[in-house]
Amino acid sequence: MVSQKVVIKNPTGLHLRPAGILCKEAMKFKCLITFTSRDNTANAKSVLSVLGACVKCGDEVTFTCEGEDEENALRSLVELVESGLGE
Repeated sequence: MVSQKVVIKNPTGLHLRPAGILCKEAMKFKCLITFTSRDNTANAKSVLSVLGACVKCGDEVTFTCEGEDEENALRSLVELVESGLGE
């Protein structure tokens, strides 16, 4: 299991478009991918779960990946978030 913290840079947080981009990327990997923000834990492969976490701009999230391709998944998701999730 690997984990890393990252700060959400998107001005509007994880609304539908960036949540969809995050989930699409997470679905490429076999491992279990979750993230925690404040007291919420979400499945990064579920758009509804990501939206339900109510992540805002400036929030710190901790991605946790567990499984055979966990390191690649974590690196990919952190890079995606740091790049602004397409916004």
